[in-house]
Order: sequence, then structure tokens, then C-alpha cells
Amino acid sequence: MTQSSVFHRDLESGLPVVVSGDGNYLIDDRGRRYLDACGGAAVSCLGHDNISVREAIKRQVDQLAFAHTGSFTNQPAEDLAAHLVAHAPEGTGAGLVMYLGSGSEAMEAALKLARQYCIENGEPDRRHIIARKPSYHGNTLGALATGGHAGRRAPFAPLLIEVNHIDAPYPYRLQHADESEADFAQRMANLLEAEIQALGPETVMAFVAEPVVGASLGTQPAPAGYWMRIREICDTHGVLLIADEVMSGMGRTGTTYALEQEGIAADITTMAKGLGAGYQPIAAVLAAQKVVDVIKAGSGKLWNGHTYMSHAIATAGALAVQRVIERENLLNNVIQRGAQLEEGLRDAFAQHPQVGDIRGRGLFWTIELVVDRATKAPFDPAEGIAMKIGAAAKVRGVMTYPAQGCIDGINGDHVLLAPAYTSSVDEIDLIVQTLTLAVADVLDC
Repeated sequence: MTQSSVFHRDLESGLPVVVSGDGNYLIDDRGRRYLDACGGAAVSCLGHDNISVREAIKRQVDQLAFAHTGSFTNQPAEDLAAHLVAHAPEGTGAGLVMYLGSGSEAMEAALKLARQYCIENGEPDRRHIIARKPSYHGNTLGALATGGHAGRRAPFAPLLIEVNHIDAPYPYRLQHADESEADFAQRMANLLEAEIQALGPETVMAFVAEPVVGASLGTQPAPAGYWMRIREICDTHGVLLIADEVMSGMGRTGTTYALEQEGIAADITTMAKGLGAGYQPIAAVLAAQKVVDVIKAGSGKLWNGHTYMSHAIATAGALAVQRVIERENLLNNVIQRGAQLEEGLRDAFAQHPQVGDIRGRGLFWTIELVVDRATKAPFDPAEGIAMKIGAAAKVRGVMTYPAQGCIDGINGDHVLLAPAYTSSVDEIDLIVQTLTLAVADVLDC
């Protein structure tokens, strides 16, 4: 490969050149095949060569690419929004959708929308944001500030807005030995109540959280009852609930929206990765009817606009993705293959001396690595254990998502899996087998 002019994530990485996709496999320029067990970052939920999606994009390219939303709308954007609203959790109401180019942009737009809502609702003193740690909400400055991942925030800390953070439910390390799941759920949710009271309820704008914590904590669902209590607290104090479903939504955990499984609806929801499945860059923000009504009664305008909002090719591609998921009943496959993946991971690692926890939901699973199961002591971050396991799996032809910092943003190694919704029985078996071998390669056990 000649000298690259691309500013790669790692300037010394020497990345292989990917040239094509075949189902759930990626193929490089040497003909090597990689089973994509992480979807890049939980993105490629339909694999890499879905014909229906490709054809929809091609048709739209031939018809219309772009027209500015200050003057026009387009049919793919309208149809996709109608689909997203129709499938939203009960309690959302009619709602409206805006489109962005990435999950980070979607979080920025969600925060701005929350602020607009407060101003138009006659509550301009509401300015505080409460989020959770560890969490990751995007890489723009506002989204990075909202995220609670210390390692990612540190270099840019002087540039970040002030955001208040509470602990996310992390049973492996935070649940007391004699504490029931219900009591743990209430204790963790009540951290929000305490933070609101400390800041002054009339000053709090929004609570931001992932229904299933993704990259930063490693596919961690909340304990039963947590989200019902969170919704109750937000309603009591007039605080908006912003659900970051960029990673866990759009079918990844077995339902279109992750919060469906919790029996509540958010006021504002962000989505991205599984929305377009990587075929076009796209993200979206869903505003519940409660939010829309206030803005309609006020200025009647959205104060946050982007040049490429409602891009016809991106929305046509995403609409095709959602139609494939629905037509082929892929959420059922997510549930079935997810159960298979969980069983395989538990069979392989439940007694492993250096696998402390196995957690997840749907096709969204993680193993957390520890020095010792009894003490739960993490590896020294400098050892890069998760990254080494990810590299060992890649050598064996399977792509995983290794990460560090699940404990405090610095310490804690985990390997995340997010296979395609189209995964077969054999592919799930291969993923588990390869991860087992990769862990053995690195930990020699």
C-alpha cells in the first residue's frame, strides 16, 4: 500500500484495504474474509451487501439527491419519519422527526431542542443537564460533555460545557451482595432525584441516558423497574427525558426502540447506527408530541437547522433498511440469535477465571475481563488486554469491538459483540468459538 493521505485513527496502524462485502463478511484487497461480529460499532445490522437497500439508494440517486429543507421536503424523508413515529413506544404521541448526519449531531440537536422547549414553555431558568457515568453520547463538544467517559473527555475538558453526572446501574460492581434487583433499581434511579434536588428542580432541563449502555460500559441493561422510576422522577419535576438510542435502538436489543421493553417513552429520542445500517450516514431525533405541542404553541419553528437534514438519498436508504427489518421479521431473529449468543458466551466463559461478567440484551453482548474473579480487580490499562483480544480475533477472521474504561473511564477491559440481525446459527457459533480462542491466545488459559 502506498503512503496514505488519510488522517487515520492510528497513524501507524497499516490498515488493510476493504474492497467488498459478502453477507455479514467484509473482504479486503488480499481476499481475506472477516466475519463482522460488531457491525463496525453496532452499525451494519443488515450486513454489507443487502440488495434491497442498495437498489433503493440507486433509484433515489437517479431521481433526486439533495434539495435544501428551507424550501422543500421530499418523499423518502416524509415516509421514514412516518415509519419511525408509527413504531415509537406508547406514550410518544404523534411526534415529529428531524434528521442529522451522525449520532453526535443527533445528541447536539436533542440538547438544543430541549433548551428550546424550556424557553418556549416559559422556563428559561432550566439549563442543567444530568447524564450518567460511564456513558458515551458522541464526539462533538456538547455530546462529549454529556458523556461520562473520563478517558474520552480528558483531553478536551477545558472546552466542555458543565454537565452533572450520576452513576449508571452497573450491577457487577455497584449492586450490594444483599440487595435485591428491585432495591438496586430504586437506589440507582433515586440518584437522579438527589441530583435534581441538589441543583434545584426549577433549573434542571433534561436527563440523558442510554436505555442499554453501549460502548462505554459494555451493553449494560438497567435492572427491572429502573426506567419506570426514572420516568416518574422526570415527570414530577418537569425534567425532559432524552433517550440516547443511537447504539441500542432500531432493533439492536430486540425491539425497534430499546425503551419499549421498559414500558415507558422518552420525550426526545436519538437514533443513528441501526437506522441506516451503514449504507448512508444518517441519524434522527424523535420529539414526542408533548415537546412538539409547546413549540407549535410558541414560535412554531425549529431553532436548529443543518444543511443536509432530510437528505433524500440517506432517508431513502434508511427507509429501505427499516422495511427489510420489518418485511423479513428480523427482530425475531435478533431475539433468537441473541438467546443463542448469550447461551454460547455463558457456556464458554461463565467459569473462566478472568471473565468477570457477561451482560447484554438481544444481539448486543459483552464480556468483561478481570485479573481475578474473586476480587474483580481490573487489568492495568497499559496492558491493553481488550485490544489484544480484539486483535487476536481479527487475525482469526472475526471483528469484535474491544474497549477500555468500563469501570471509571480508564480502568476496565471489555469486548463487545453486535452481530448483524441477519446472523445465522453457524455464524453465531463461529463468533463464540473465535472469541474463546482469542481470549485463550491473550490470557493463556
